Amino acid sequence: MNNQAFFQQTITQEFDRFHNVLSALPPGKLAFRHEPKSRSAEELVGHLIGHIQDMTELIDAGVIHHRLQVPFDGLDDAVAKFDTSFRALESKLQKVSDEAWATPAEFLVGDRSIMRAPTQALMWMLFLDSVHHRGQLSTCIRPMGGKVPAIYGPSADTMMV
Repeated sequence: MNNQAFFQQTITQEFDRFHNVLSALPPGKLAFRHEPKSRSAEELVGHLIGHIQDMTELIDAGVIHHRLQVPFDGLDDAVAKFDTSFRALESKLQKVSDEAWATPAEFLVGDRSIMRAPTQALMWMLFLDSVHHRGQLSTCIRPMGGKVPAIYGPSADTMMV
């Protein structure tokens, strides 16, 4: 299995984990943040949606105009935007050539180039950063009054007693 096929397989396997964490957030409590320097749950959700859309833009245009925050209208809209963006990314990944996967691309924040690297390196970086932010978000769920879903195994909220 090559790098691109492994990436595609991994992304597909992670969809439910992302969806379940987002869906476990208690509506109306997205302003929660662990402490003043931390991102709020709402900011983490908007950032996660942005990462998925960044990866899609990278496939479509060979460049990323980084989305620090994607606005949404409540939790249902956020989950729908994430799911739609994720499924679009999965579909586009199936059509990426080996040449495009290896082609260098730019990662821009505003007008500033942050990084130039092969598409595959940028895709893995954004995906792994998404997993990181999903982990941050999962730590918000219980203090917000929700139940943490199983991610790679049961949580204290999903364990059978």
